Parts: sequence; C-alpha cells; structure tokens
Amino acid sequence: MTTYAIIGSGAIGGALATQFARRGIDVLIANARGPSSLAVLTRTLGPSVRASTVADALRADVVVLAVPFNAVPDVVRQGGSWDGRIVVDATNAVAFPAFQPSDLGGRLSTEVVSDAVPGARVVKAFNTLPAAILASDPEQHGGRRVLFVSGNDSDANAAIGALGERLGFAAIVLGALREGGRPQQFGGALVALDLVKQPAPTRRAH
Repeated sequence: MTTYAIIGSGAIGGALATQFARRGIDVLIANARGPSSLAVLTRTLGPSVRASTVADALRADVVVLAVPFNAVPDVVRQGGSWDGRIVVDATNAVAFPAFQPSDLGGRLSTEVVSDAVPGARVVKAFNTLPAAILASDPEQHGGRRVLFVSGNDSDANAAIGALGERLGFAAIVLGALREGGRPQQFGGALVALDLVKQPAPTRRAH
C-alpha cells in the first residue's frame, strides 16, 4: 500500500490534509515544530491524518512538500536515499515583499526542488489553487475542480493524477516540466486559475 506524507502544516499543507481526511485516505503530516504542535489539527481532521516527525514523514512513498520554497533544501536533508520515490512540489517560488516570481536564472522552481532530492521523481501539483479553494470540496456545481499535474516521469505523473482523482479532483496531466509544467510555476497562466470540469453530456438514444 502506498504511503503518503505532507511536510508543512500551514495554509497549503492544512488544506491538503483536509482533503485526505475528507476521503479517509491515511496520511502523515509533519512540521518543524514537532508532532505536539499538530494535536489540534489532527484531532479536528480525524484518524486518517496522523502527526509525525519530519524525519519519519520523509520516508513515505509519496512526500508532498508544502513548505516555503526557500526552506526546501533544509527540510529534505533528513530524507535519506530517495530511490525513485515521488516528491510532490506544492511550493511556489515567491519573492517578498514584491510578491513576484523569484529570479532563478531562467530555471523552473521545480527544477531547483529536484536538485534538492536527487533520485526522487518530482511532480508539480497542488500549487496553483489558493489555500481556501484547495481546502474546499472539489465537487462543485455538478463537476469537479481541476488539478494540474506535471513532471518529467510519466509514471509518477500518472500516480499523482490518480491520487488527485481519489481526492475528488479532475486531474489534468500536462506532461514534462519544461513544456506543460511551465504555466504551473508561480507567475504562470495556471496559477490561481479555478476551473471546474463538468461531466460529458449524456447522449439520448434515438
């Protein structure tokens, strides 16, 4: 059975934990302050969301990084050998106080994250929706809220797309980072774009 962990309990991490709890999918959640700081959150969300140390959470099969972009290198140092495990980059590279995309010398932020987790299969997801929307029920107006997914490993993309579907989203896999994933990066066309996929109309028999 695939194991899941969320690193970060702020707005995005909490929103994702809410979605796991809504579907009864087991997930660990960790932050730099330790498991005791998560007692209220885990008690509120129920038994499928369990507090963990960062070191233990980083051993999961799928690790979602929901921490500030600049904190990623320090956070993942305890991850050990990644050995093809999946890391989901839910971060956004934002320069404050201007609230502009960080200057990464032409690189994508997810490429920078990939450098910090050598051997992992990195997928960009869960970063384009504002936290309040990400936390709300993905089923909206008879359809499902769209989740964008991109990465350079097609099997990892498919796995996170399938996770998104289990969480109730309509997952759209955009392909590799340089092509499909670029509009997911902060400042890109898909950031803060809230789309709902409607089911295909039923054809009437003649």
